[in-house]
Amino acid sequence: MARINIPLDALTSRLNLSDRFSSVRSQSITSRFANLKPISDFCDFKRLSKPQNFGEVQNRVNYNLSYFSSNYAAVFVMLAIYSLISNPVLLFVIILVVGGMWGIGKLQGADLEIGSLRATSSQLYTCLLVVAIPLGLYASPISTVLWLIGASGVTILGHASFMDKPIESAFSEEAV
Repeated sequence: MARINIPLDALTSRLNLSDRFSSVRSQSITSRFANLKPISDFCDFKRLSKPQNFGEVQNRVNYNLSYFSSNYAAVFVMLAIYSLISNPVLLFVIILVVGGMWGIGKLQGADLEIGSLRATSSQLYTCLLVVAIPLGLYASPISTVLWLIGASGVTILGHASFMDKPIESAFSEEAV
């Protein structure tokens, strides 16, 4: 049976994803959210229109992903918070693991002594692992991550493809 090779470079080079995400990695969180566009600009229903063809969709997506990048990051964060709130077991597991690792780290390698019970750091990490893995599997983090990817993709790409460029950008393109 022949292997199917998918040319990922051909798929990603069309949307210029590597350059788009390199600027995201180089920015701090405060500077990322410092240039949020106003909600009146982000939700301007007068600029919503159906694109004529796929070329126009690509133009709109390329423009809007760079122009509204901070707003799209905020939408992704809000969807991530919603997914954690709507999956309380996963939220509990995350808090348990982070809190357990923080608590074990506060021991600074010393043994935990409760009455006559004595546990080393490696035993505590093993106990945390034994408890967290079954709970983590029960919490279904993979389906939550897939939902988050799908919901943010539909929301962000839908907004980017239906939101027309502002008139000022159309005039600046003609001048060039």
